[in-house]
Amino acid sequence: MATGHTDPRRRERIIAATLDLIAEEGLAAVSHRKIARRAGVPLGSMTYHFSGMDELLREAFSEFTGHVVAIFDTHLAAPSGPEEAREAVAGLIHALSEDSTRDLVLTQELYALAARRPAYRELTREWMRRSRVHLEKYFAPDTARQLDALIEGLTLHLALSREPHDRALTLEAIARITAPGGAPPREP
Repeated sequence: MATGHTDPRRRERIIAATLDLIAEEGLAAVSHRKIARRAGVPLGSMTYHFSGMDELLREAFSEFTGHVVAIFDTHLAAPSGPEEAREAVAGLIHALSEDSTRDLVLTQELYALAARRPAYRELTREWMRRSRVHLEKYFAPDTARQLDALIEGLTLHLALSREPHDRALTLEAIARITAPGGAPPREP
């Protein structure tokens, strides 16, 4: 592996190490020293590649949100209409909730950071906008916005519940939000 400033993957390793450290220890435990050690780079590389922790965190979370949008792309790029899109959204919700604990923790760490620091809200807003691009192919913008919120909420509930609900209940919730003219009547 190349060393020094000629190492073309050093910046990528620093970003990956940052995300791994946040996922394992939480944002509050992150430091330049810990990241450098985990990435296997000299401590001075941190300031060479990033002006400070804020820039590093923005880039790391930007990388992470791109990863989640790619998961959206995988699930929602192929449906041929609203009915297939509903099925795809259900698949997405269950995939996100069953996948990586790492992604769940990183999502919550980003939300907490954005709640405290307005500059990070731009990252979450852009993430939401990019997530809704696929949803708006099949549903009106207001419906896509509600569906995006449902995806976030159900993913969290499924991931953390001791008794997660099944796909049929997920599909029912999606159908209620996406039904033309309002929610369908609930079955007795």
